[in-house]
Amino acid sequence: MPVQALFGISVLLSFVAFGTVAKSYIWPRVRGLRGPAALAPLVVPHAFRFVGLSFLVPGVVSPALSPAFAVPAAYGDLAAAILALVSIWALATRASWAIPMVWVFNVWGTADLLNAIYEGLIGVGIDPATLGAAFFLPTLIVPALLILHGMIFRLLLRRK
Repeated sequence: MPVQALFGISVLLSFVAFGTVAKSYIWPRVRGLRGPAALAPLVVPHAFRFVGLSFLVPGVVSPALSPAFAVPAAYGDLAAAILALVSIWALATRASWAIPMVWVFNVWGTADLLNAIYEGLIGVGIDPATLGAAFFLPTLIVPALLILHGMIFRLLLRRK
């Protein structure tokens, strides 16, 4: 089977699998909560987005992976991880600016992932084989993070 097909199937099934988990197990637990208690568990997984720096590590990815994709994807994820950590801290301490911080994190984090998807598929147009060991990031992690971003937006908009 061609690598592009394997990549596409992996992404699609990841959306289906994590969507099922989110709908069945995560959303029922957070939808009844308010404020920080609802948002924090959805933001926490994003604190690990520093793993996107692996796009810059030789041996993890192919030397043929375009820096035009790898650099913005890696540093965009690092920024999202830092914003997530600040958001978690703000929520935990009930800072007056916690909710605006979560908005900043969520807008940035979503835009970063959507930009990486666009650049990977259309803009730069990378060959999935050049992702090497980082293949799991767009096929497993990105769909889950995008679903979490959607859930965070839903909670933030519910507050209005």
